[in-house]
Amino acid sequence: MIVNIDGGSRGNPGPAGYGVRFARSDGSVVAEFGEAIGVATNNVAEYRGLLAALRYAREQGHTDLTVRSDSLLLVCQMRGEYRVKHPGLQVLHAEAQRLATELGHVRFVHVRREANTHADLLANKAMDDQEKTEGRRQKTVSRSQKQE
Repeated sequence: MIVNIDGGSRGNPGPAGYGVRFARSDGSVVAEFGEAIGVATNNVAEYRGLLAALRYAREQGHTDLTVRSDSLLLVCQMRGEYRVKHPGLQVLHAEAQRLATELGHVRFVHVRREANTHADLLANKAMDDQEKTEGRRQKTVSRSQKQE
């Protein structure tokens, strides 16, 4: 199974989200999803996307994954090539390592941003949806304050 993941934030930190796309080797899409995660850094969003992908893989019984990400930091950390220095990422990294080991065979591949457009679109859609929801909440609060 090929899994493309992406995470991003608008500001660093800022409103953040991730996108995940599962596909078979022939390119047929198995699942795709994204989620807004509130305010976070780009790196936290990348790891949250990875964790969501690994949890989904476990739930679906997938044991052989190729995880593709345009985050060189995440890929190199998951391969053990880079140390994880930031305490906030250490917890996420440890959980991702545990899940990857539990699944069986998980490879991490760095791809150029152009090869990760679907996951990027899902991450951006999640962030857009969050901004729209927050905008509606702000309007509701403003209206109720005017009525007082």
